[in-house]
Amino acid sequence: MKKRWVQAVKGKVETTGSLAQQLNIDTSLVEILVQRGISSFQEAKDFFRPQLTQLHDPFLMKDMDKAIARIDLALAAGENIMIYGDYDVDGTTSVALTFSFFSQFTSAIEYYIPDRHKEGYGISTAGIDHAKAQGITLIIALDCGIKSNDKIDYANTLGIDFIICDHHLPGDELPAAIAVLDPKRSDCPYPFKELAGCGIGFKLAQAYCITHNLPAENYERYLDLVMVSIAADIVPINDENRTLAYYGLIKLNTNPCTGLKALMDSCGKNKDFTITDVVFSLAPRINAAGRMDHGNQAVKMLLCTADTLATEQSLFINLQNTDRKITDQNITAEALALIDESEILINKKTTVVYNDQWNKGVIGIVASRLTEKYFRPTIVLTLSNGMMTGSARSVPGYDLYEALLSCADLLEQFGGHKFAAGMTIKPENIEAFAERFETVVAATITENLLCPEILIDNEISLTQIDGKFQRILAQMAPFGPANPAPVFVSHDVFYAGRPYIVGAKHLKLSIKQQNSSIFETIGFGLAEFEQLLKPDQPFSVCYTIEENVWKEQKRLQLNIKAIEINNQSYQ
Repeated sequence: MKKRWVQAVKGKVETTGSLAQQLNIDTSLVEILVQRGISSFQEAKDFFRPQLTQLHDPFLMKDMDKAIARIDLALAAGENIMIYGDYDVDGTTSVALTFSFFSQFTSAIEYYIPDRHKEGYGISTAGIDHAKAQGITLIIALDCGIKSNDKIDYANTLGIDFIICDHHLPGDELPAAIAVLDPKRSDCPYPFKELAGCGIGFKLAQAYCITHNLPAENYERYLDLVMVSIAADIVPINDENRTLAYYGLIKLNTNPCTGLKALMDSCGKNKDFTITDVVFSLAPRINAAGRMDHGNQAVKMLLCTADTLATEQSLFINLQNTDRKITDQNITAEALALIDESEILINKKTTVVYNDQWNKGVIGIVASRLTEKYFRPTIVLTLSNGMMTGSARSVPGYDLYEALLSCADLLEQFGGHKFAAGMTIKPENIEAFAERFETVVAATITENLLCPEILIDNEISLTQIDGKFQRILAQMAPFGPANPAPVFVSHDVFYAGRPYIVGAKHLKLSIKQQNSSIFETIGFGLAEFEQLLKPDQPFSVCYTIEENVWKEQKRLQLNIKAIEINNQSYQ
């Protein structure tokens, strides 16, 4: 699919000039900093050298004092406590962090992850009933609960108190919990609104340590878990999340918890992990437990302190991930066939597909793959406990949640955010919902949003890329939402040596400009250019700059995102 090349809006020239002089680095890089909201030397220093002292006071979060007071009461009285969390990466890391932390102070504590297939997302009646049977009087819920008003009311009738630690958008009315920790609640003054669920658990641990004058090491040792949740949940990597991710990566690469270390070993890499490595190597494996079996398996691994047990558990999860890959590939193929065989579906502005037999655990992945293929808001549904359960994905710039609000009367329940959501719908309402969803999206989405774009941060010459340029660029990491790896464009480029194909679909290419060095490149999915590129024919390239590690040797490499020949864009 061809992509639009879009140049990022440049910041003020005077700001760029002043900052370039103070930092003494390439102006092209300074322009990118300014584009990302950095306009002073101090802001640049904080960006390049984040400090844990920059973390916000956890007591700025509404209800944090109430949460700590209730936990203190429970610990003093020896109450039975349950740590409850979702079955995805954010939920399982949240539970592992919070359970491990409070296990230092009590043995009357257990954790609970709902069964994706039997209970579904969030607080469940079954989970509350289990808590009652075990004599639990306090539940700390992580990465869920902000809209579970009816479930919290039910728990209250059983004498079970709730502390909710969530990061999703609240509804019109907050649940009747003892404390509701969520920076997104309208009355919360916490200065950063985009923490992951595990980040809220981290702030709870931080607040407890501050209250009881405990060393920071007591909560900072969980930074690797917090970083994994930030990467997997695709939250913005700026402000506090940048600091947490920065130090979390350091811990992962130097002294990871036993469970993560075993998981790193199982995927064949145990150092130099980046956010991208976490997203594509660690996160899918952790998620596979909840998709194919039970999220408890992931928590069990993350809590391991013995190397042998951690290795056994990580290998088990690795096998589940292999099963997950086969399952999602098969379902994706079936879903693509449904669309390709229907002219009506092909020509819509949305995709809504369903099959009673599809595995509930992987429909979110399938929705993402269909969105990549057709680049439009997509919903994949399957049958679960007599209801259709769905996962939805959007395209950048389009608010999926708002579209679902316009269809709320046809849904039993739904939740999520702009880019992703989940829902439950009666089988008899699917056709009406699909029609309404198409009508709403078609009326509110622009044609530009239905065409993928490459946002170009800056145009540079290949002669600008040297050791210092790359070192400064590397210090802009960790990359992710709100701080993506900078994309550069260079024009009038020629190939130096014939292009060739690797792995059937990928292009290996050496390029140069006049007076520049020769640069090795990789273009994933760009095999067609082996025939399109001609000797002595200039072309333009969009790319990111990275280090390629092969047999422990690091080499500079350009990762080509798109190529333009004679003003014709290809991707």
